Amino acid sequence: MENINFRIGTTSYIIPDDIIPNVRYLGGKTDDIELVLFEVDDGPSNLLTPAQQAALASLAQQNGMTYTVHLPLDLNLAEDAGLRDVSFIKAKKAIDCTLGLEPWAYVLHLEGRERLAGKQSKADWLKKAELSLNQLSEWVGEPHLLAIENLDNYPVDFIDDVFEGNTFSRCIDIGHLWLEGHDAVAYLEKHIHRARVLHIHGVAERDHKSLRHVPLEELKRVLTVIHQSGFDGVMTIEVFNEEDFSGSLTQLNLALAQLGLSWQAQSGESAKPAKYHRDLYESRG
Repeated sequence: MENINFRIGTTSYIIPDDIIPNVRYLGGKTDDIELVLFEVDDGPSNLLTPAQQAALASLAQQNGMTYTVHLPLDLNLAEDAGLRDVSFIKAKKAIDCTLGLEPWAYVLHLEGRERLAGKQSKADWLKKAELSLNQLSEWVGEPHLLAIENLDNYPVDFIDDVFEGNTFSRCIDIGHLWLEGHDAVAYLEKHIHRARVLHIHGVAERDHKSLRHVPLEELKRVLTVIHQSGFDGVMTIEVFNEEDFSGSLTQLNLALAQLGLSWQAQSGESAKPAKYHRDLYESRG
């Protein structure tokens, strides 16, 4: 059996609890955890405190894990100045409370409802999007750490021009491609060279369901192109409960085995935990 080059992750909402209990539960079961952050206006927030950040650093060291961060879903980075200013504040808070974990990537949605409705030109949308992304890249440290996700309910090439003349990364959401009826293999072959993160999930009555809902042959087609491309980033199983996570792992491992490939979550210090996890934990006591 040949080991895969990429790491397998999932979300920070698999058991019905907060982020840290989820990370404890997932230790040894996955290589990376996507921290799904939100801050509702005049409502709840799960942005990390310094103590929570230190606890996550310790858990990452113990389990040989990395983190990706999904920035809040309601960011409007290519709209008018007022909406963008509010989005900048939200994004900056999410980045600041996770920056010490040195995440593998910051995943973000680049919405364009006004453009889609014909109320904003493509050129204006692109100009504002690039200005916003340049600002975010300064905050996260490097442009390639920003992973821009392809969204459902948008044309499949909607964000393509954003990647010209820069080093921003893609987050290729394979589940969104399946949901919209696109050929995931063709999309991956075209764009995986710019991907830092992949999202994968099945589609049943909606998306973000178990990979058991994906025909085994289709899953094998996708895994083959990912492996053969040399992709060495994170593939996040983007589901949100234990049943879907467990079923996804079973289906994933079956598909890999039939391809002569194998994966096992790294665990413990033998997994070469990143030095930054140890330094952050020790600095905070």
